[in-house]
Amino acid sequence: MTTPGAVMTPSAMTTREGRAARAARGAVRHPGRADPDGGHYIERVDKNTKKAVRAGVVTAGTTLIMLMSSPAFALTRDDGDDPGSGLSVIQTLGLFVACPLVLFGIIAGLVMVTDKSRKQQRG
Repeated sequence: MTTPGAVMTPSAMTTREGRAARAARGAVRHPGRADPDGGHYIERVDKNTKKAVRAGVVTAGTTLIMLMSSPAFALTRDDGDDPGSGLSVIQTLGLFVACPLVLFGIIAGLVMVTDKSRKQQRG
């Protein structure tokens, strides 16, 4: 007897053993016809997964379009545009890495200091 996941040759499909294995797997007899029980070739997907996939596709599409159009925005200067000197590496890291980390630490510290749930558990 073959296992339910085994690949069978065409001659084995016509034997009693082949038909029993197909019935155990719930395989559809003919790929052009639907199963009388309403079987599906593709698994059904729940609503939350559909929503997550849809959100991911929209986000990826929007990001791709913005990335493709951003060089076009940089080619022409606006009226009154007066760019200053560029930032050094240290200034860039300080502005875009250190400042957000310091702000996060301050906010997290304030939340932990003003948290009242720990005081209620002790008392």
